[in-house]
Amino acid sequence: MDRLAICPGSFDPVTFGHLDIIQRAAKVFDHIIVAVFNNQSKSPLFTVEERMELLKEATCSIPNVSVDSHSGLLMDYAREKEAQAIVRGLRAVSDFEYELQITSMNRKLNENVETFFIMTNNQYSFLSSSMVKEVAKYKANVSDLVPKVVEDALKEKFKSM
Repeated sequence: MDRLAICPGSFDPVTFGHLDIIQRAAKVFDHIIVAVFNNQSKSPLFTVEERMELLKEATCSIPNVSVDSHSGLLMDYAREKEAQAIVRGLRAVSDFEYELQITSMNRKLNENVETFFIMTNNQYSFLSSSMVKEVAKYKANVSDLVPKVVEDALKEKFKSM
């Protein structure tokens, strides 16, 4: 039986912190689906389709990773895909409380899916998509925060501002 995990997120945009978690999870699970979800509380810069394309390009060298999207509940998606696990990244202790609440609800919705937390590499512990967008908006260098394809996409989004 293949061990299938879903790595969900908004990925607006994907950062090296996200990729760190995805790459490390890909060493543990047979297959990882990186699933783009729309967080209703956020105003995304990139469309779901754009985020999926950026993720596909950023993860193309990881053979057991695929990219998908879903607009409903994560646990419904996990059931549909017959996933055994959810992989979530943690940057700091402050992330844990939020993630604990989500994990508790997910467990109530589907007790057959386990959640695994992976601490991000220390060099990315400060990194968030929101921070990257803010810095890129002011034309600062983000080349050490995101893959080249994302850097180029950010420059394109912000070139007229």
